[in-house]
Amino acid sequence: MRLLTHNMLSSNIKGVANGFPLKIEAGKVMEKQVEMNLDFLKNIFSKIEWKPFVEAAKTLGYSELPEDVDPSLLDSQQFLSNFHHALLEIHLEEGALVCPETGRKFPVSKGIPNMLLHEDEV
Repeated sequence: MRLLTHNMLSSNIKGVANGFPLKIEAGKVMEKQVEMNLDFLKNIFSKIEWKPFVEAAKTLGYSELPEDVDPSLLDSQQFLSNFHHALLEIHLEEGALVCPETGRKFPVSKGIPNMLLHEDEV
């Protein structure tokens, strides 16, 4: 699971008011090379919840992202390279995503998060 995916997921358990961001419990983390697409990075930048993204990257062992950002950083090749790496090349292969409100763990297996709810959570 890429951090791009993590940044878009939230817990939809019945009664949960604050299901974002999901905490990450990393078991196995991998890096997979992906060709950089500058247009994609510049377009997705405004859609990323930055603070949770940085925290997720740190959880997976990557600390090369600034704590605060503004669109002017999109002119920096170094920033774009670091953003690309964290967003698309770092993968959570095994582990869990944890609801910040209930503590419910959603397993991640072979890079795929299982966000299915139990019957009593719908």
